[in-house]
Amino acid sequence: MSDSPSRPFRNFYGRHKGKTLKKNQQVYLDEDLAKLSPGPVRWDENPERTALDLPGLFGDRPVWLEIGFGGGEHMVHQAASNPDIGLIGAEPYINGVAMLLGKIRQAEVTNLAVHPGDVRDLFDVLPEASVSKAFLLYPDPWPKTRHHRRRFVTPEHLQPLARVLKSGAIFRVATDIPDYVRQSLQEIPKAGFEWLAERPEDWRVAWDDWISTRYERKALREGRTPTYLTFRKR
Repeated sequence: MSDSPSRPFRNFYGRHKGKTLKKNQQVYLDEDLAKLSPGPVRWDENPERTALDLPGLFGDRPVWLEIGFGGGEHMVHQAASNPDIGLIGAEPYINGVAMLLGKIRQAEVTNLAVHPGDVRDLFDVLPEASVSKAFLLYPDPWPKTRHHRRRFVTPEHLQPLARVLKSGAIFRVATDIPDYVRQSLQEIPKAGFEWLAERPEDWRVAWDDWISTRYERKALREGRTPTYLTFRKR
C-alpha cells in the first residue's frame, strides 16, 4: 500500500481553455512554460506533496503570490517593479497563461514562476508561512447566490492561504462586485486577517503601485466601481 496522501476531491468550476491559441502563444507555452514552473506541483508529479524549494527558486528573496493572474499585466508589472522579490502566479485558464508568457518575454523579467492550474494544488506544496504578500484581483464573481460557495473568499481557499502566508503578510483584494466586497469583509477576517482601513479612501483609491488591468477597464466602461481591500495576516 502506498504511503502517499490521497488526492482530495476538488470541484473546478471555471474554464481551462477558451478560443484557439494563436501560433505565437502556443510557441510560448511549448518553449517557456516548463522553464517557469515553480517546481513539482501537480499530483502526478508530486504525489507525496513535498514542499517546494523556494530558496532554490528565488534565493533569499521574499515570495509573493498572485491568485488568478488573468492576462498577467499586473503580475509582470509587480515583478519588473520589484526585482528583489520572487513572484509566483497561479492561473488555470491556459489562454491567460499564454498571454502572461508573451508579456514576460517582452518585459524580460526573470523573477517569476508560473503554475498553470488550480491554486489549491499550489497551496498543498507551498511551505507554511513562506509567502509575504498575496493578490486576488478581479476574481470570478459567481454572481448567482447559489454559486457564492464557488468564490475564492470561502474557508476552502482562505484557510490554506492563511497557512502559507507569514504573520504580517499583506493580502490585497480588488473587485467591482459589491456583494463580493461584502463576502470578503465577512469571511477573510474569520481566516485570521485584519482589514486595514481607517477612511473611505483606503478602499476607494487604488494602491500606489497599482496598474489597471483589462478586467478593471472593462468594469469602468460598464459603469461599475472598483473596490480595493487590504488585509494583514495576524
